[in-house]
Amino acid sequence: MLVEELGRRLVGLRDTDRPVVVGCSGGPDSLALLGLAAADARSPVAVHVDHRLRDSGAEEAQVVADAAARFGARFVAETAAVRPGANLEARARDARYAALERARAASDAPVVLVAHTADDQAETVLLNLLRGGAAAGLGGMPVRRGTLVRPLLDLRRAETEALCAELGLVPVRDPTNDDTRLRRNWIRHDVLPLLNAGAARDLVPILTRQAAVLRAESDFLDELAASAWPDPAASSRTLTALPRVLARRAVRQWLGPPPPSLADVERVLAVADGSARATEVGGRRVWRRQGRLRVERGTVTR
Repeated sequence: MLVEELGRRLVGLRDTDRPVVVGCSGGPDSLALLGLAAADARSPVAVHVDHRLRDSGAEEAQVVADAAARFGARFVAETAAVRPGANLEARARDARYAALERARAASDAPVVLVAHTADDQAETVLLNLLRGGAAAGLGGMPVRRGTLVRPLLDLRRAETEALCAELGLVPVRDPTNDDTRLRRNWIRHDVLPLLNAGAARDLVPILTRQAAVLRAESDFLDELAASAWPDPAASSRTLTALPRVLARRAVRQWLGPPPPSLADVERVLAVADGSARATEVGGRRVWRRQGRLRVERGTVTR
């Protein structure tokens, strides 16, 4: 059966305790993930997050609830309002992950599973290339980050569709996935097919392999940077004496989210070496005092 074949290709779940929270929109990828988690005896808790952006939210939640009942999984419905502002996709994602994390804590689950596939990974690599994401961005999405796990990164979207068909599941179809005004959809429907045609091959496996290599290299450089400048309270001279590639990474790790741009990092390094007195980075003020870098956001100083 396809469920057994695909179940053997799940990633990131070794030594993961039960239960697991499964973020489930009702689409084919997340329904397939729910079915695979149940078949793998992970005691999944299916969590549907309604952003109240479409009138179909209740119907989509019912699709997830029905699938959860079929697989013997617990169902949780969460509502996550999206804050006003630019970049609706990013704001909805942040609200969704926050809701999933709340559900994880309430369920006493060690991890949240989300249903990104190899196709999503390839799209992410191209998105980050367009954004100038450097090595970390071209490394795409990690299998695991904190309590978030992506077990389907070795599976293709066509395989999750096939699994739903085999299991007799009828997934939700999100009409916004066809809106090519959204950049990810443009890459999915226009850019990747054009690149595949020009290369005369399926580029998804190539992009995902490249992402794995670059992520491993980027993680290694991050470890080196953390070892070379382990204490942010240490002298800024220690930072500026590092090779530039490590100094940049040390600054990024020190600043934390939101990820600073290359220009932001260079301005911080200018403060560190005394070329500048202070700089602003994403609403944070960075300055040097007594040979040490300081950063402040509002009234919070570290």
